[in-house]
Amino acid sequence: MLPPVPVPPNGTAGGLRQESLRELNLALVMGVIAGADAPPSRAGIAAATGLNKATVSALVDALVEAGLVAELRRTVTGRAGRPATPLRLAGGTVAGLGLEINVDYLGVRALDLTGAHLDERIQRRDLRGSQPGRTLAALRALAGQVTAGLEARGLRLAGVTLALPGLTDAGQGPLRWAPNLGWRDVDVRRVAAGLEPAAAGPGFFTVDNEANLAALAEAHIGARQSFIYVSGEIGIGAGVVVGGQVFRGLHGWAGEIGHVPVDPAGPPCSCGARGCLEVYAGKRALLAAAGLPAAATPEDLAARLAGGRGQARAQRAIDTAAGAIGQVLAATMNLFDISTVVLGGDFTALAPALGPGIEEVLSGRVLAARWGGASLTVAASAAGHHPALTGAALAAVRRAITSPATFLP
Repeated sequence: MLPPVPVPPNGTAGGLRQESLRELNLALVMGVIAGADAPPSRAGIAAATGLNKATVSALVDALVEAGLVAELRRTVTGRAGRPATPLRLAGGTVAGLGLEINVDYLGVRALDLTGAHLDERIQRRDLRGSQPGRTLAALRALAGQVTAGLEARGLRLAGVTLALPGLTDAGQGPLRWAPNLGWRDVDVRRVAAGLEPAAAGPGFFTVDNEANLAALAEAHIGARQSFIYVSGEIGIGAGVVVGGQVFRGLHGWAGEIGHVPVDPAGPPCSCGARGCLEVYAGKRALLAAAGLPAAATPEDLAARLAGGRGQARAQRAIDTAAGAIGQVLAATMNLFDISTVVLGGDFTALAPALGPGIEEVLSGRVLAARWGGASLTVAASAAGHHPALTGAALAAVRRAITSPATFLP
């Protein structure tokens, strides 16, 4: 659920322009509708916001006319007066576009305000050491295919969010550093060229780390409130979610656990340091340690674990990875006082194998378990394939919820 937009404190509304106050109230109403457990009525919104019923009715009518809110069939409440009309976010009218550049694929996914899947494109390619300009152009071409289809169906684009596997400045970028891509200080805004409408306004295009966006998808789809999402790909990232909100840190760089040292004297890492978590539990490291080729999948490793030739070697690789992940996560969980871990990305298919080893380390190291009696949970992600794409599309379409006035006629 989305948190409601706060009402201005008493005494401050008078300093706002009338149009600004209306914009705030529109966002307030949209926030209540988006965050409600059940579709609210106009009267319910008035009670939740403190706005009078006439004002709420006028705001809702404007949102319905703009195609942002839909009215459901009226329900009889048993009280005197007209039956209530439940309200929900409208489907199939406004789309959010999620883009992703990862080490081994490009992706585009479009969702509407209800989170319904509209379209997507996934292009497999090895992007290690790739040229940023060419890669961004290829992603822009994929995005153009999707947006052309959305426009043909009459949908408006609410925003575009780009997921990246590295350090990105919060909001507009640039991408500061992506060691597995070999990219440094790349202006990624060019990927939105041709996608942004003339009247798009501020915040139409945003960037974020892929693990943060995958964590956002997990919070939405898995209905989890506080957890650490561990994204296992070629690199390893994490998204920390507290109370349903992703914690990004001062620069948006929180959660970079892939480069936390497990053994300072360990093997060299792509970041230039030694003994990072990634060299023990990243996809390439796991497959190599299990004796599988680089082109193998997590499902191939899971099958090897089930029995047959190479099972013992595969199990040793899993045990090593689980121990390293548990060691890093224990410190992270103690820092944030969180008891739930969600394994995502390539770790999703390996969660049954990795989970017990991780839990064993956590049970001996996490203070909440040893002294607070907390129950530690290590679970597989519920966010599906390419969760960062889903999170990016959700972040993009959320702009229609937080700034609905932009979409009114």
